[in-house]
Amino acid sequence: MPKGISPKREREYTELERKFEQEGRYKGREEEVAARIVNKQRRESGETKGQRQDKRAGHAPDRELPIKDYQRLTVPQIRNRLAELTAAQRKTIRSFESAHKNRKGVLEALQKGH
Repeated sequence: MPKGISPKREREYTELERKFEQEGRYKGREEEVAARIVNKQRRESGETKGQRQDKRAGHAPDRELPIKDYQRLTVPQIRNRLAELTAAQRKTIRSFESAHKNRKGVLEALQKGH
């Protein structure tokens, strides 16, 4: 089983494995079959790592911006990247910055045309 799964899924895995051993089903493959069943349940419930990342990515307010991971950058890091942007991209950044963080250093850099 993957590390970090929920206690509920870990319990289900253990119970399935024990049940298969007691019933004599899947000789030698009890662990594999139990893991496949639990992983299928996790996938259907949206509990896998990839699905959690997809959910988070869908809610990021800066995902459409021309600078990757914009909200995690400092003002100097943003200023350094502004020169690479087109006028339309800079306008997008200005609108986002005004609506969200409203950082004086970024807005001034955009105003000066850096």
